Order: sequence, then C-alpha cells, then structure tokens
Amino acid sequence: MERNYKIILGVIGSDCHVVGNRILDRVLSNGGIEVINLGVMVDQTEFVEEAIEHGADAILVSSIYGHGEIDCDGLRQRCEDSGIGDITLYVGGNLVIGKKDWSEVEQLFLEMGYDRVFPPSCELPAVMDLLRDDIDMRRLSHLGHNSSNAALHPRVAA
Repeated sequence: MERNYKIILGVIGSDCHVVGNRILDRVLSNGGIEVINLGVMVDQTEFVEEAIEHGADAILVSSIYGHGEIDCDGLRQRCEDSGIGDITLYVGGNLVIGKKDWSEVEQLFLEMGYDRVFPPSCELPAVMDLLRDDIDMRRLSHLGHNSSNAALHPRVAA
C-alpha cells in the first residue's frame, strides 16, 4: 500500500531567508513527499488556508531571523479554529533572539502546540523519517479501534 504525504512549507512572518526553505523543499520532494512551498514572508492565515485547500498532512514552518517566538505563537489555535486542529505542525530554525538553552526553546514551542521543534542545524533525512512517522500515527489514530491492521501501516508497526 503506497502512502502519500502532502505538506505545506514556508518561512513565517517578515523573514525573507530562502536558502533553508529551498533545501527543505528539495530534500522532502526528493524523498517522495509532495511539497506545497509558500516561500518566504508567509503569515499564519496563509499557512492554514493552503493546508485546508490542499488537504495537507502537515505544516512545516521555518524562521531564521529570530522572531519565531512572536510569529509562530497562535498557529495551533488558528488551525483548531479552522477545523484542522489535529494537523501535524513542525517548526525549525533560529527561532529566538539571543542565546537560550535549546531545551528551553524547544519547550516553548511545544507548549505553543508544535509537534516537533528543530534547531537551525539538524539531519534532514531524520526529520523526513519523523515527519512520515508522525503523519502515519495521526492517520492511524483517525482509523478507529477496529482498524489496527499492522500490515496496512508498516512504519507504525515497526
């Protein structure tokens, strides 16, 4: 059974750093994930509207200019208000201004409702594997209690 993955990707707020966005797009696309890349300077409303329009499995938000703490706050609530509150939300990059312990930064964004939080430098193949697994788990949870056939969900059963 072939599984398809569709994600919305973009750089949030007034951030115009495009290099990481293009690298993510290329790695994910080459890994078989359909990427709808919104580019840079994307507001929260656009992320949500595009996720709804395309029936996306996940939203991947990046921020490099350090204002992620401001720009990213409230995205989970906006998703919930729009009826896609259970969508997988990832965020990564240089998310805060100044030097903070990464565990504090990660905890801050987890509390905002993001499923995973990534530092500016991380292994993208591992991120892609986590993304697939998180989407598969979310799909499995939507199937209900009588649909636990592991053969249909080999990555989840592993």
